Amino acid sequence: MEKEDSQKQFFGHDEDNTTYIKFLLANAEAGLIIGKGGCTVNDFQSRSGARIQFSRPNEYFPGTLDRIITVSGTVESVLSAADLIFAKIIDETYCDDVGDAEPRSRYNLVVPSICCGRLIGKGGNTIKSLVSDSGASIKISPPEVMYRGLYERLLMLVGTIGEQMHALESILLILSEDPKYIQSYSPPLYKAAGYNNMTDKSNGGGSKFQNNKFHYKAERTSSVTFGVADELMGFVLGRGGRSLTEISQFTGAKIKVSSRGDFMPGTFDRKVTISGSPRAVYDAEAMITRKVAFGSDR
Repeated sequence: MEKEDSQKQFFGHDEDNTTYIKFLLANAEAGLIIGKGGCTVNDFQSRSGARIQFSRPNEYFPGTLDRIITVSGTVESVLSAADLIFAKIIDETYCDDVGDAEPRSRYNLVVPSICCGRLIGKGGNTIKSLVSDSGASIKISPPEVMYRGLYERLLMLVGTIGEQMHALESILLILSEDPKYIQSYSPPLYKAAGYNNMTDKSNGGGSKFQNNKFHYKAERTSSVTFGVADELMGFVLGRGGRSLTEISQFTGAKIKVSSRGDFMPGTFDRKVTISGSPRAVYDAEAMITRKVAFGSDR
């Protein structure tokens, strides 16, 4: 009875056709969706009919520096809200001067571990069918990289918005048929303490499903340096450097790019150095990585 009351409070009603999805967003992306004074998220809720909730700014999914967003409602309203969210991030993240190629992006969905078998299917047949039908890349994190006490796994979804929405609709329909999915609901809140400095446990190495590629020390400032192929730097800079300036202003990070012809040793990659608070560095790196990924897929 207590569980049912919790679900009713979460969804706002207890209709049988109510479902939900959870996925991760960098803090800067979450800010885009919330909007000034909550105006954007309120608009998306009104237009879609779904309920959209975020974890607090300092509450991240274990092992990442990403906030959790939960969208609930009917299947139709949840998919409508997801489409609005994905489109907003594409519009704000990718530069305008990229030709006719349709952007590809990546999102990590949070799925109860107990429900992953239904998505994978016998011999992987279900997930193979999802990939074939949608054109999106779909990968589920292996159970051995789960954190102790965490009963959720990440589903990585990569593709154009059309491919992602096609896959997401099929995924949501499969999950919504599983009673354990609704029963596995938990609020979009996680205690950051005890997780953010943890590293992946799989064979002593980092997991490719972790969104944060760098493990920050508990310091006020941080920095990271990485290479970007010279032919892709235009996607990062934007016309007249506008895109890079916007990333710096939005995240609060300082970003330096090496001059033309000044490459990282042994490569033809230009050096990108980001400095600032760990949060700002991570947000800026995530936004730059999205632009580079888009350029690579053209």
